Amino acid sequence: MSQPETRRPGVLPLRPTVDGIVTLDGSTAKLDGDNPMVIQNPKAFVHHHTYGNLTPFFQGLAEGKLLGTRNPRADAPETRVWLPPRVYDPDTWEKMEWAEVEAVGRIFTHTTVIYPGALFRASVPCPLISVEIEGVCTKLMSYLAEGEPEIGMPIKARFNTENPTHTILDLSWVPA
Repeated sequence: MSQPETRRPGVLPLRPTVDGIVTLDGSTAKLDGDNPMVIQNPKAFVHHHTYGNLTPFFQGLAEGKLLGTRNPRADAPETRVWLPPRVYDPDTWEKMEWAEVEAVGRIFTHTTVIYPGALFRASVPCPLISVEIEGVCTKLMSYLAEGEPEIGMPIKARFNTENPTHTILDLSWVPA
């Protein structure tokens, strides 16, 4: 016998409950707003998450662009580019500016996920890689979509522009 649906304040089920149980099907995040970008990530409730000032990064991925940030000051101590991007320079707390980064690099280090935890969205085995890009002062964590990873291997970005998820999973890498 089905019981009436009960709701706690602030928690709305995505689908009707059957005997008090909400069934989810592993659906992907979907775009809920443009500026700032907001995505829905279905779980047992709807969580609205904003990318805030990092919105251009995720919009760039959906457009096939890799965007980092740098301090725009002419007298900045260095012109390093940060990827993943930072809204504010971690040394000076000044607002950063967006800069397109060449979508090629090399594998700095790697590991392979065989037994993922709950909510891991990529298929397994999943070769996770640390990407080194010329002119970028940080390493970007991502995954190799094709081939076997090797330290120093030249790689190029592959973007999911057909059906973007508006998440970091819209970016993967393949051998160059």
